[in-house]
Amino acid sequence: MGHAQEAATLNRQAYLDWEAAQPDKHEYLAGEVFAMVGVRRGHALAAGAIYAKLRAHLKGSRCDTFVSDMKLFVADADAYFYPDVMVTCDERDRRAELAIEHPRLVVEVLSDSTAAYDRGIKFAAYRKLADLQEYLLVDVDQRRLELYRRDAGHWILLESEGDGPALRLESVDMTLSPAEAFEDLDGEA
Repeated sequence: MGHAQEAATLNRQAYLDWEAAQPDKHEYLAGEVFAMVGVRRGHALAAGAIYAKLRAHLKGSRCDTFVSDMKLFVADADAYFYPDVMVTCDERDRRAELAIEHPRLVVEVLSDSTAAYDRGIKFAAYRKLADLQEYLLVDVDQRRLELYRRDAGHWILLESEGDGPALRLESVDMTLSPAEAFEDLDGEA
């Protein structure tokens, strides 16, 4: 998450109109607008590796995979976010031009400035998405994957790190190991 813009109390439509004319991305949460800051190299490489694996796995299916430039609208939280990666298989999203509303998987790559937000406020908003089945947090510094899975009305946490086993992403019928998520970061601190 970036920093709140000064005096940026807007309704959703005003935000969408304003942001369409901006050179940079901004997230929206209940009237506040937050500038998105650039990411570190490791962040971009991990998000890219996960996107590529998901995209290849889902090729030919009715699912679409998006990386960082497509908005996610959470009506019950009055919010627009830019997840690092998300997958939707919902027919309603196939007609969406500006924002996805029914993802089954959302992936956020953590950074020092966003980790608390991604685990807290953002996850609280994402939990309001009825169709969301899994939320994957990717910790580049610790080489750890944290998978939250919706199960009978609550969320369970599955983790893997380093040379640990692959996690089963049931929402897309695919496995992902830390080695695969961080393969382009080998040798980096």
